[in-house]
Amino acid sequence: MRQAVMTEPGKIVLHEVAEPIVGPGEILLRVKKIGVCGSDIHVWHGLHPFTPYPVVQGHEFSAVVEAVGDGVTKATPGMKATAAPQKVCGVCNPCKRGDYHICDELKVCGFQAPGCAQDLFVVPEERVVVFPDSLTFEQGALIEPAAVAAHSTNRISSLEDKNVVVFGAGTIGNLVAQAARCRGARKVMITDLSDFRLQKALEAGIDTICNVQKENLTDKVQETFGVEGFSVAFEAAGVEASLDDAVQHIQKGGDIVVLGVFGDRPRVDMSVVGDRELSLIGTLMYQLDDYEQAVEWIAKGLMVTEPLITSHFPFEKFAEAYRYIEEQGETTLKVVIDID
Repeated sequence: MRQAVMTEPGKIVLHEVAEPIVGPGEILLRVKKIGVCGSDIHVWHGLHPFTPYPVVQGHEFSAVVEAVGDGVTKATPGMKATAAPQKVCGVCNPCKRGDYHICDELKVCGFQAPGCAQDLFVVPEERVVVFPDSLTFEQGALIEPAAVAAHSTNRISSLEDKNVVVFGAGTIGNLVAQAARCRGARKVMITDLSDFRLQKALEAGIDTICNVQKENLTDKVQETFGVEGFSVAFEAAGVEASLDDAVQHIQKGGDIVVLGVFGDRPRVDMSVVGDRELSLIGTLMYQLDDYEQAVEWIAKGLMVTEPLITSHFPFEKFAEAYRYIEEQGETTLKVVIDID
């Protein structure tokens, strides 16, 4: 079968390898679509601190069940499926209390463990998530980032009737804004520097957009939310300026959930955090329940993924997809690799 290997930063080699054999308790998936995310691009640039080379990438994907091993009850051949990429120890303190997504020995497929950039991929049954035939394989490839949004929006006790601002309108920020709406937020605004990404947010049904390079954020908050302002923020850009905007503009006693992957360590005005009793809340990845929630929202049409997919590349042009993202980042959201 075909396999794509990133042998070093900026170099992907395609080669033939033996097909994997499914064992007891395992499911063999025939990969259909792979989404390329920002963390993959960090690896491409050699900037991901926890990824050794060579590495087989791919962690957000859709597939069809090819075969199942002895004892498997979750899926049968022909079903559509995806899988969570986390490999966990099960015995550390986070795992024992149920927080396995922040396992002390966490390894993520596509980074510290081999990913799905190949025709066939074996996954333990417990990590597989099936999804209905009504979803396309393109939608299935967006379940993983949608699960990120499901998990991060669940880090707040309730978003019901809350005013929310999402900083960063990339794929994750867009899905977080949609997830906030799914969880009952009263009004959601999303900010960015890119008119292209903000237009995609409008296409996905986000209430209000703000280009912080062209509009005054203070005025836009007042215009959107009135004197009440907003009480929940999600930082999904991974830049100091947007985190500072969240700290400076949120209501006193507000909650700021930090999703962004920061390349540089940001400075935070902790005097404001303390004086206004703000809560800074971290979030990482997801659990299987978040995958199931993402599937439900997408299947019901409550979360829209179609506007987020901006380009497709065949498997044979895997490296070209990465170069395209690098060169066309301002007009690109989700790039999908077509395996079939």
